[in-house]
Amino acid sequence: MFYMESIQTMRKFFYQKITFAFIAVLLFSISCVKQEVQTQIPKYVFLFIGDGMGFAHITAAESYLASQTDLSAENPTLSFTGFPVMGMITTHSANSYITCSSAAGTALSTGVKTNNGMLGIDPEGNVIKSITYDLKAAGYKIGIATSVSIDHATPAAFFANDTIRNNYYNIARQLASSGFDFFAGSGFLNPEDESAGGENVYILIERADYAVIRAPSQLIQTPLSKKIVMVQEEKRERSALIRAIDRSGNDGWTLTDFTRIGIERLNNPKGFFFMVEGGQIDWTSHANDAAAMIYEMIDFSQAVQTALEFYRKHPAETLIIVTADHETGGLSLGSYDTPSELNPQLIRALKGGEFSVQEVKELTKKTGFGWSTDDHTGVAVPLFAIGAGSKTFGGKTDNTDVAKKIKKLMK
Repeated sequence: MFYMESIQTMRKFFYQKITFAFIAVLLFSISCVKQEVQTQIPKYVFLFIGDGMGFAHITAAESYLASQTDLSAENPTLSFTGFPVMGMITTHSANSYITCSSAAGTALSTGVKTNNGMLGIDPEGNVIKSITYDLKAAGYKIGIATSVSIDHATPAAFFANDTIRNNYYNIARQLASSGFDFFAGSGFLNPEDESAGGENVYILIERADYAVIRAPSQLIQTPLSKKIVMVQEEKRERSALIRAIDRSGNDGWTLTDFTRIGIERLNNPKGFFFMVEGGQIDWTSHANDAAAMIYEMIDFSQAVQTALEFYRKHPAETLIIVTADHETGGLSLGSYDTPSELNPQLIRALKGGEFSVQEVKELTKKTGFGWSTDDHTGVAVPLFAIGAGSKTFGGKTDNTDVAKKIKKLMK
């Protein structure tokens, strides 16, 4: 009897061991599969830059979205805040704790810090090229889109080099020689050379075999293989797209249009790198205009959503990164001279109305959002990521690490 019980006990112990071993192998296999997806070389890389976007900008936008729904229901969020990987990046430049956009753009595009005011040039005066040139040489298609002018600091950091970020004509000329596949923005701030005899930037661009697209009808007639530069119609403002809060009906291109069309134009078997900037988050924050800023945040989120729809079709091959170059405005949710409760519903009152700068500031105070400055700040900014290789972007890092990690992932 004792012998039989011992045999049964041994069998039970043996079967348990086999079961545990099987489960361990199964879990290890699943882990390996997940890790393989995470470390796979991304074929399609999106880098979204919310210029001036800090943590409080995100919370402000989401509090406004929540105020438009029944608070007992699931609150709507921005498209990227649910990404599985989250981190934060430091933003200081080589010579200042508080960066400017050109120094921050240079860090994000090259992996090298420089002084404020410099673009693609290191503090010693050496030219430093964006990773976009390495990726282009490796066969990837390159796209650059923004809601402001294409020669502005952040987009320019991905294709141009200059000791002075405001040398707009020289920056625009470098677009034509970059050979990149897709550009989109409001236009160029200085398309004519200030010195005598300079050629118009648009002439240089067309001579470099680009099609200049100002309207949907031109886009339809242009082959997908053609390099293009999308800008607003000549009658529209060249410095920026119409603000999201002021938009109604057919007001020209939007950042979502640029993202959707860019994907269509860049998609190819080898892959692409696509930088998309929400430039007016920064501008509206400089103005301390909470309402306009929130609408720019939502507009930026919609552009990211377009990339997410592409990601869902190619989840193992696509990497989406959403971050900022710096924070603008020192935004907080509540301050010493504002109500203790947020009232984001007031944001709607500012849409479509004509208000002076002072009236905007007074209404903003009543919403409960506070600003500490009308300039940049030195705080770290958020980073969100999803897709192939996204895990490497978690935790706290420096802005220079973004370019370094993208380059390493894409071999």
